[in-house]
Amino acid sequence: MTIDAERAPSPFWVFSLAIYGKPGVPSACLALQEKSGVDVNVLLFCLFAASRGRALEARDVVAISSAVEDWKTGVVAPLRGVRTLLKSPPGIIAAPQAESLRARVKAVELEAERLQQEALFARFSAASLGAPAAAGGGAQKNIGACEASLGASFDKQAVAALLAAFDTLAG
Repeated sequence: MTIDAERAPSPFWVFSLAIYGKPGVPSACLALQEKSGVDVNVLLFCLFAASRGRALEARDVVAISSAVEDWKTGVVAPLRGVRTLLKSPPGIIAAPQAESLRARVKAVELEAERLQQEALFARFSAASLGAPAAAGGGAQKNIGACEASLGASFDKQAVAALLAAFDTLAG
């Protein structure tokens, strides 16, 4: 399945921008990415599914992750690596030029993440995943499914920040 980059953003992308803009969410996502190996786009998709009333199991998260693994490892992660390297560029490159390049790489990385999210939205109907969620319990359950799919133990403060942000969107 291919994505048309020119069409209107999906409800998933709109949801991601809304939740990522909430206080504490960027640092929570970064902590989970760095400490537990979370693909933030997959985590956000799990929360999006909860916003659509779906409770996921670890096997659902594995399927979601597998669908975008090649894109994540071949495109998103290398762009993130270059952007990170440019925070402290090799001395042969002047800092202002490196920062200019870093800003452009960051924009391309964000577009790569948007395309990953659009691909997830196109590939998986929220209604086709998991089961109907109990009232108010989908977000917690879906974060737990993400955690179980990685065999990780998520930082409790990061999870609390995500759940608080989710509640402000749902409420």
